[in-house]
Amino acid sequence: MRLFVTGGAGFIGSNFVRHVLATSDDHVTVYDALTYAGNRANLADVDDDQRFSFVHGDICDRGAVAAALPGHDVVVHFAAESHVDRSLLDPDVFVRTNCLGTNVLCDQAVVAEVERFVHVSTDEVYGSIEQGSFNEDDVLAPRSPYSASKAGSDLIALAYHETFDLPVVVTRSSNQFGPYQFPEKLIPFFVTNLLGGGTVPLYGDGLNVRDWLFVRDNCEGVDLVLRRGEIGSIYNIGAGNERTNRAVTDRLLALLGAPETSVEYVADRLGHDRRYSINWDRVAALGWRPRTDFDTALEETVRFYVTRRDWWEPLRARVRNR
Repeated sequence: MRLFVTGGAGFIGSNFVRHVLATSDDHVTVYDALTYAGNRANLADVDDDQRFSFVHGDICDRGAVAAALPGHDVVVHFAAESHVDRSLLDPDVFVRTNCLGTNVLCDQAVVAEVERFVHVSTDEVYGSIEQGSFNEDDVLAPRSPYSASKAGSDLIALAYHETFDLPVVVTRSSNQFGPYQFPEKLIPFFVTNLLGGGTVPLYGDGLNVRDWLFVRDNCEGVDLVLRRGEIGSIYNIGAGNERTNRAVTDRLLALLGAPETSVEYVADRLGHDRRYSINWDRVAALGWRPRTDFDTALEETVRFYVTRRDWWEPLRARVRNR
């Protein structure tokens, strides 16, 4: 099978590419615009694999997509603007990439007659929930330009299935972490700050809850949905690791031997969702479960940033948090 992986030089995409090349005989083409978060260094360890190729291109560029996509069997669509803080500062970029880009990609996938189109999304499209967990059929209620643009991209992809018979499946994953995550997201941002002797800015009271999913577990889930998911369906991928941001921060302090005085409470983020929680029984029915416990995954993640300063230090200048 020949996979066309958009955003494959990013955090989740590059981990997915490594997973596919290590566990199958498939060929993978990464199509990536190499924006601030896209990084060829993320794929350095697979560059020599004869089943891997790279195309530098923007999903909003119809001509470039039309030239690169034919000959592939499936699309796995990771490419997206994904940082909430950036969406508060420059929402137009998020709507362009996440909505227009997805529309272009879906349209060209119809022309190329791909066998399957996996649209990778986020649990943030559901909004916040005080109790219980969201199911795949619940109403979407995004509350940031980022999550609204991702909800829009979900609906665009699903509309192409209904209207043009594009064989779409959608995954919605909870908060991910792991090696190669750009150092503006909470865990790598806090770890790299602490490694530099700085403080960690904790929004509000620090009690916002997220379900923390190790990136390699998510990649296994996306891969399973690619191969066995029902066309036209949505699959939540969670981990059962609900923790407050403060609890995650405390664990990072302990792992790095940093003092409590490293924590700096700052004004809360605009529209900051209080709690995310999703039910993932549907993907579990396909045979998927997260295989890495939270503490083990967090220790591995911290170890990556401790030992790979050569990877993250050049990226720090690109970090843009509110």
